[in-house]
Amino acid sequence: QELALKSLGREGLFLFSSLDTNNDLYLSPEEFKPIAEKLTGVSPISEFEEEETTPDPSGETLSIVAKFQPLVMETMTKSKDGFLGISHVALSGLRNWTAPATPMSVLLARQFKAFLPPKNKLDLGDPWWIIPSELNIFTGYLSNNRFYPPPPKGKEIIIHKLLSMFHPRPFVKTRFAPQGAVACIQAISPFYYTIAFRIHAEFQLNEPPDFPFWFSPGQFTGHIILSKDSSHVREFKLFVPNSRSLNVDMEWLYGASESSNMEVDIGYLPQMELESTGPSIPSVIHDENGNVIDGRDPSGEPIQFVFEEITWQQEIPWEEAAQKLEVAMYPFKKV
Repeated sequence: QELALKSLGREGLFLFSSLDTNNDLYLSPEEFKPIAEKLTGVSPISEFEEEETTPDPSGETLSIVAKFQPLVMETMTKSKDGFLGISHVALSGLRNWTAPATPMSVLLARQFKAFLPPKNKLDLGDPWWIIPSELNIFTGYLSNNRFYPPPPKGKEIIIHKLLSMFHPRPFVKTRFAPQGAVACIQAISPFYYTIAFRIHAEFQLNEPPDFPFWFSPGQFTGHIILSKDSSHVREFKLFVPNSRSLNVDMEWLYGASESSNMEVDIGYLPQMELESTGPSIPSVIHDENGNVIDGRDPSGEPIQFVFEEITWQQEIPWEEAAQKLEVAMYPFKKV
């Protein structure tokens, strides 16, 4: 540590340690990747992601739109410009975030397979973890001194992809417990589920040379209606609840070390949501003889798809599902 401080200086060591995720004072190629991508402007697709997103000729695609209204700066309780000596630079990542990173995205319906229940969780309101929490109140918390999210794996990939529509640096696991993503079945039909979910994730709004600025919405929640084989998504919605006067925590470092002063504030975010524009549709259309046909009829009008009405056999109210998810995240609320 002393040698590193001498050769890199305080700021250099701060950046180095933000990349050195396993604290072995050595940057592996994986740890150096965010800086390499920044310098070259090229971000390679990970092998896992490539494998997951290989187009399935008979697969369906889902169009998703992002809606975002930036934080209302006046609702921050103590960090208005000049108050408490807070510099304009500290809040620059927050001020510059005025629109979603990707206003619209087309995803494969099969990628939403991550939301399907495990075989032992097929009862209404019985929660399971999509992304298990690795933290609890006894295990402490993850480092504040990080700029770039770790590469998502497994079921984290679709959630990372969705949250990246808002901002390029989502962390699908929060620094503090409760972290992760939990879900339960809200409704069942012979071919479909409505799945309610709750996600605890946060964003890193700054990059070097600025110090980290963490933006942590109280929760992301929503629902997905998808077929039991995940080939078709009827509806998807994810959002940050905005019914309370304050719904976001923010924390940022003031110096180049983990023990530097942290400033903490709260504020109100009017809108942060993702919604499907309609049901997923086939990427390739076949006629009754199995031949590929154009997506438009001979008159030039786009082909209209007709979807069957879903008849739910069992369902519970949204409020009940949301309560089950809250208890899964905060077990003490069972009392």
